[in-house]
Amino acid sequence: MTRPWTHWATSSDLFSLRLPSHDAGTGLEGRPLGSALRGGPFVLDPFDAYAAGLVSNPNMIVAGSIGAGKSTIVKMLLDRALVRGRRAVVIDPKGEYGELARSYGVAAITLGRDGWCNPFPQGDRESRELLRALVASAQGSTLSNEQHFAIDEVWQQLPSPRPSRVLYSLLGLLSRHLALEQPSTQRSLALTLYRFVHGDLAGLFDGEGEPLVFEGSLIVLDLSAQWSASSLSVAALSAVAAAQQVVAQGRELGYLVLDEAWALLSDPHALRWLQGSWKLARSRGLSHVLVLHRWTDVAAAGNAGSVQRERAQGLLRECETSWLFRQPPDEAREMALALALHPREERYLTALPKGSALVRYGAHRSVVRITPDERDVQFIDTDAAMRIPSS
Repeated sequence: MTRPWTHWATSSDLFSLRLPSHDAGTGLEGRPLGSALRGGPFVLDPFDAYAAGLVSNPNMIVAGSIGAGKSTIVKMLLDRALVRGRRAVVIDPKGEYGELARSYGVAAITLGRDGWCNPFPQGDRESRELLRALVASAQGSTLSNEQHFAIDEVWQQLPSPRPSRVLYSLLGLLSRHLALEQPSTQRSLALTLYRFVHGDLAGLFDGEGEPLVFEGSLIVLDLSAQWSASSLSVAALSAVAAAQQVVAQGRELGYLVLDEAWALLSDPHALRWLQGSWKLARSRGLSHVLVLHRWTDVAAAGNAGSVQRERAQGLLRECETSWLFRQPPDEAREMALALALHPREERYLTALPKGSALVRYGAHRSVVRITPDERDVQFIDTDAAMRIPSS
């Protein structure tokens, strides 16, 4: 006796329920990053995915707990891009990408020791917006109307062509206000600029001689000296601005990796500037790769419902590609809220084994087991490659 069928379901129905019967992968060509749980080799490049119509922008999030595989997948993604002739700049606050740099015959650059970089782009408007963000971030408060006016006024006094030492020149134009004892908007601005030229931020984005000239396909900016300092967000903001110029200099598509991205997301002034720059990713041929460990650091950007929190979550939701590694339940809850995850996806996050990730690219989902190949072993932890990929 047979029982009649009472329910029929297509693969489309199963997909809508987050229950794929088979994962055909992205359909893209290239070196695999691993294998899909319900399919074969998994290949994903944000630019190729954009060209194929799988995503609407090339920006990417990589998030997960310590040891889950974040650094491994980022290095694997970069190597596959570099082999294809693309460029990459890594903002490295913990000094973790030195081995990748050495595998390409270059050394990581420590700002302040190896030289200084000019973060200001050529465009006048963009440069002023960056200066506003730097001043606000350094002083830890939103600019007043008087400060906005003072910045515009002193900027117009810069000689043409613009000098390479922008911050030094601006401080020189305001130096007479430093000698005055009474407080003023100009004196407050001069004191902040002093930090970049002679104070705790000296040697990073202003210094003697000419700024560093970044050449080659891979550049790693080591900010580990600022890792435990309160100035990390300012240093990271300036480094990101300089890196965007570097990647956009050539015709090659480029990657900008922001490791420990919480430093920028938790700074309202840096985040506001980054949000404006984010929208230019496609026109610049640039993929921002945000690497996050503690998802609650995003929640710490502001109170629930605040403009700051909404701005941080909005920036993350605009990333069409996400590599989401294992998270503890409380962190998974925050991630689900930030990225509007389906409840089934949230449950996946807490159960993922090490070295596996829930990958979201546009409307598609895959559970992927990361599998480093022989080439990857050159720049990731060898033991981790043989056991389980680790950050």
